[in-house]
Amino acid sequence: YLKISKLALAFAIIHSKPPGKSSKEYIEYLAKIISEQDFGWKWKVEVLEAEVLRLRQELLLNRISPRFCLENRKQDTSAETLLGRESINPASYSSQLEDSGCDVCNDSAFDSLGIASDFHQSEHNVSTSKHWLERVPPLNLRRTSKKQSLTAPVQFLQRLLEIRKLSEGGILQADFSELENDSFTICNSVSQLLDGLTVFYNSPKFPAPSFLTEGVCVLINLITDTKLSNHVLKKCFKKMEEFKKNLIQIILRNRSVNRFQALHSVSQTLGLLGRNNILRNSLISLLLSEVRQFAEQLLQAHQVQSVYDITQYENIFLLCMILEQLLQNETQESNISSSDYGGEEKIKFLKNLDQIILHLSDEFPLFSLYLWRVSVLLNSGQMQ
Repeated sequence: YLKISKLALAFAIIHSKPPGKSSKEYIEYLAKIISEQDFGWKWKVEVLEAEVLRLRQELLLNRISPRFCLENRKQDTSAETLLGRESINPASYSSQLEDSGCDVCNDSAFDSLGIASDFHQSEHNVSTSKHWLERVPPLNLRRTSKKQSLTAPVQFLQRLLEIRKLSEGGILQADFSELENDSFTICNSVSQLLDGLTVFYNSPKFPAPSFLTEGVCVLINLITDTKLSNHVLKKCFKKMEEFKKNLIQIILRNRSVNRFQALHSVSQTLGLLGRNNILRNSLISLLLSEVRQFAEQLLQAHQVQSVYDITQYENIFLLCMILEQLLQNETQESNISSSDYGGEEKIKFLKNLDQIILHLSDEFPLFSLYLWRVSVLLNSGQMQ
């Protein structure tokens, strides 16, 4: 029946084709019309799905704190007094991206990976921004711009963080157990935020737009909040792992001439993610794996005198810097030997590492030095 139907359709198309047009051209024309109709339906579905998510976000916020939703568009001066400064200063964050980005050896560029005073505070004292108290109208979800796709989840998560801070100060009553009952909404919101950040990191603009900086602020505050991070990471851990892998690949594969200022912002975000205890160990494992694989490939290329990827060689130093900083932070904060973490990737990294360093030290002294520094941290938990 299916074969007969296809044959009948083919004859119908041939008989109905307009004069001066071949059967192939007419079929391609019909296929284009149908595909455009399909695209229109897909777009309508996306709009409706976005609207459903927005309504679910409003419903979840109302369940967590009805009073907050009722007073959402009123100015609350007491709340403004309660909330502190942003954990990341958007002005300073954006100003770092205004440089040409050609210098990759600037030590101050990597202070924010672990020494930044804003993130050296306890996770129990995560502050949110006064800017978050600004009331915004409901999103126009029919706009499909990249900015809108990032702004939508940011606004929801901002309000969630705001409720968390106000409830901590005793200003609002909030029931965060509702997050357990609606994992769909929180997962989709975080996923949209991570996808939006990935899109912008893949095609960065300078200076960084404010909504990108705001998105990073929300993400970092979300995973460092002691109460919300448990809900978020439990439901979105796989998505967070995928996000970290994407950022690492963005660093490794970027081949633009003036790429270092873009890669700096990516590496900064990776370092800030590593401030979370749950995410740190998995991030260290990912970085160990990438650095080890590149070292083995570089050794093989060196032994057979073949060409190696010079761009990836330049980019690998960013991963080495992040890895070293995370290992130092792990040792300083936990005050234990690094032998207590790392697992299988640590064993693979240290295996035959001395031989790799020995063979590469003459031709690639700087990379060999970084390998040695990382190995010292893994073996002893402190720089010698």
